[in-house]
Amino acid sequence: MLNVQRRLAAQILKCGNNRIRFDPNRVEDIKEAITKTDIRSLIGNGVISKKRLLSTSRFWARSRKKQKIYGKQKGFGSRKGKKTARLNPKRTWMNKIRLQRDFIKSLRDKSMITSAAYHELYMKSKSGFFRSSRHLKLYTEEQGLIKK
Repeated sequence: MLNVQRRLAAQILKCGNNRIRFDPNRVEDIKEAITKTDIRSLIGNGVISKKRLLSTSRFWARSRKKQKIYGKQKGFGSRKGKKTARLNPKRTWMNKIRLQRDFIKSLRDKSMITSAAYHELYMKSKSGFFRSSRHLKLYTEEQGLIKK
């Protein structure tokens, strides 16, 4: 039923037969249309139309991105690439060394450590001796560098 009309409409609209949509209220008019000119007039009136192509939705991509902003969905199963590919080693080093140097400077400014101790800590942090600022604090307490 209406196969010829569907085929002609597909040719005119340059798409597949499955993408052709007929108005269910005007089926009688479509049945009477047997030439391409008749079909063209029906297309112009909006009786015959072309369905839109369904592409992959961005809904889930957006929702995942939102979740990742909140810090979710970042587990080991979601990761691709090495740790160094995801986090630049130079940037991590810069963050770490800046924290350590700020801490050492604050100790010196408050005159909690001597200039010699400051120099020692500065050089140790520069060489990568301390894993973190927490390790640096621990070291200063253990060595008794902080004046009370």
